[in-house]
This record gives sequence, C-alpha cells and structure tokens, in this order.
Amino acid sequence: MSGPPFGAPDFSQLAECYDRLRPADDNWREVTEAIWLDGDLPGRRVLDVGCGTGALAAELSRRGAKVWGVDTSAEMLAVARERVGSEVGLKQGAAEALPFRDGWFERVVLRCVVHLLDRARALPELARVLAPSGRVVVATFAPEHFERIWVARVFPSLAAIDRARFPAPGLLARELETAGLGEARIRRISQSATLERGDALEKLRERYISTLSLLPEDEYRAGLERAERELPELVESANEWAIVVAVR
Repeated sequence: MSGPPFGAPDFSQLAECYDRLRPADDNWREVTEAIWLDGDLPGRRVLDVGCGTGALAAELSRRGAKVWGVDTSAEMLAVARERVGSEVGLKQGAAEALPFRDGWFERVVLRCVVHLLDRARALPELARVLAPSGRVVVATFAPEHFERIWVARVFPSLAAIDRARFPAPGLLARELETAGLGEARIRRISQSATLERGDALEKLRERYISTLSLLPEDEYRAGLERAERELPELVESANEWAIVVAVR
C-alpha cells in the first residue's frame, strides 16, 4: 500500500461549482443504488469518508441510514452543511486519522475517494471505526475506465496518471484484507454517457476532475484548445466502476 502518487489535490476552489460540474444524474444514481444494496445500509450507522458536498450522505440519509460525513476540505463541508441540515453529522478530518472512536459505525462508504488517500494509513482506520461484522463499500474506477472516458481523447497523459492513482480492484481487495477486513468481493458496473459540447467544455475549463490539475500546464492548455476545435456537439463516453465490499 502507498500514498497517492501525485499528492492530494486541493478541492477548495471546486466547492462552489462541484455539484454543477458533476451532477447527480442517472449514472450517479445507479452507483448509489449499488452502494446502498451491497452495503446493506438501511437503518445502519454509516460513515461517508470524503463526503465532499454531501450529495451521497444526503441521499443515504433520505433513504433511512444514520449518516455521518467526514472530509478534509472546509469549503466542501460548508456546501454539505447547506444540503444535509441536521440529519447528517459532519466533521472535518482525514481518512488517515478518522475523528471517531473504535467500532462506532456499522458501515463505511467511499465513493470515488480511495485514490486520494494514503491507503497504508487510511484502510486500517476504516477497519478501526467499524463494529464487528461491519462492512466497507468502496466505489472506484476500474483500470479500463481511463481508456474509455472522453477526456482521455484530448489529454494524452491522463490515462497513465489515473492508472497510477487508482488502485486496481484486485489490489484494493487485498489491501482491505491486509488492513484487517475479511475477504473482499468485487462487482463491476459499465455505463454509457453523453454530454453536450458546451457542458463538456465547461467541465474542462473548470477542471472538473482532479486529474486535470495534475497535468503539465502546457498539456492542459493544448488539450483544451484541441477540445474547443474538435469536440462534436454530442460527446460519447463511458464509465467503468468497481464496487469493492469487505466485512470486518
């Protein structure tokens, strides 16, 4: 296990526009449903690690889970507080040193977060805060995602950067087991996606995924210019998810 190879990006500048750039569409809802079912979340005490603007935490709470969220970004948490109200507990803190006592949660969920963590430190923390028979549910991207996502067509380095950042599902499963959790199971979700040209360009200009902030600046500028010249009116893409579940 190791820390993120490019360091942790700063999400503070994205907080106000994050939900507009990455809205809760049908694909988002499909992954949320998988987290809900695979995690067996109804009525459970659930910790949403890397909760960001609170979209997942709010949805799990609405469905009947008892949810807490934790995130390192004060700016993201400020947006989350406006969304979730008093039904969801929120704390600022890092996955590598969770500000909760041992065995407090029945479930821990991470959605598109694990690639940002120092897994050698964070995964044992997930196990620590879980009660016996508790579950960790990780929704992350599979390696083939980075060949199929539309932004890889205009930024040559993007796929290699993200393959280095995101652990392969099998590796993550082994790391969870090493961290003190039982044998993990994996399932895949394949999705199609279509973006209008204007929305796609807005996402690129606002650097809607953290990888765009990790590209060399000259490559980012050249890719943006290429996108402005070449993107079609409808941009076809795909998502390849892995849902990894481990029991303490």
